[in-house]
Amino acid sequence: QGLFLRLFYPCLPRAGAAEPLWIPRSEYCGGLADVTLGRRWCSALLSIAIGSCKVPVSWNGSLKPCSSGYPLIIFSHGLGAFRTLYSSICTELASWGFVVAALEHRDHSAATTYVCTAEAGTEEWIPFQRVPQGQKEFYFRNKQVHQRARECVRALRLFQGIAGGRAVPNILHQDWDLSVLKDSLDLTKVAVMGHSFGGVTAVLALVKEPSFRCAVALDAWMFPLENVLYPEVPKPVLFINTEKFQTPESIAKMKRLSSRNSQTRIVTVLGTVHEDQTDFAFLPGKLFSRVFGRRGTLEPHRALAITTRAALAFLQRHLKLEEEFGQWDELLEGVGDSVVPDAPFCRSHL
Repeated sequence: QGLFLRLFYPCLPRAGAAEPLWIPRSEYCGGLADVTLGRRWCSALLSIAIGSCKVPVSWNGSLKPCSSGYPLIIFSHGLGAFRTLYSSICTELASWGFVVAALEHRDHSAATTYVCTAEAGTEEWIPFQRVPQGQKEFYFRNKQVHQRARECVRALRLFQGIAGGRAVPNILHQDWDLSVLKDSLDLTKVAVMGHSFGGVTAVLALVKEPSFRCAVALDAWMFPLENVLYPEVPKPVLFINTEKFQTPESIAKMKRLSSRNSQTRIVTVLGTVHEDQTDFAFLPGKLFSRVFGRRGTLEPHRALAITTRAALAFLQRHLKLEEEFGQWDELLEGVGDSVVPDAPFCRSHL
């Protein structure tokens, strides 16, 4: 019944602030090795290569006061990922004045995760699960995507409870008190966002929870969502695709949504691959290639800037923010350097 998340938020600068580990525990390297390489024995090598990487943010920093309250984004990770692998985009959004709750899902789609059982200090690990032999992938993944969307809704309930003054126990003993958010969130301005499996999770969350005003879907894997639900998606979605992941079937599903909602947008960032919307894009070239194969040609910081600015322009429009993110509105029409509307099923720019 619990929730597991990493929280990104605007904080007050302080000298000598500690930075959190990117991969929070060695067990996650084992999960990543199994999912990406199919070889769990590589976990020690991965741990040596990336285990000491830090996220360039202040760990448990003091929340920056905000009289009007920060808008909230619930973020859903992709298949075989976990809560910390989208630090680049979550940090970027937080720096523009959002509180971002990056979930770690318990549906066996994370590389690995764990729950703390009732017995004090006892952990129960939940491994990544491939589609069982003899079972159709759609039914297996469809069940997962519904659990994921429910977890997104439960995360929103968590913050609604905090805003209402409810005490929320954090089993992971830390020096940061969630109650400081009580008067610092504007829960009339809530969006849901995700990458890949998390992208379609965000779309489904719009169906399950009317408080989500819009969704941002990064290279959404549309396959797991049943067709009967497409007419039920009530709010606008921004689909930001990479150049080398989408299929015509997946794009057709996105277009079904855009045909029903004139505010839904589909754009593609040229020169990018699926992993360019994760932190892995910032790994050194040889390490990235060993783990994932070919990488995009667009410089990672440039790709991150395009993705973030398009998301900010969309969020301003649909959360009714009083910011200057409208300066990037043209990105929503696929106008700009390295971005095009819809999906270019033509000769690749990679």
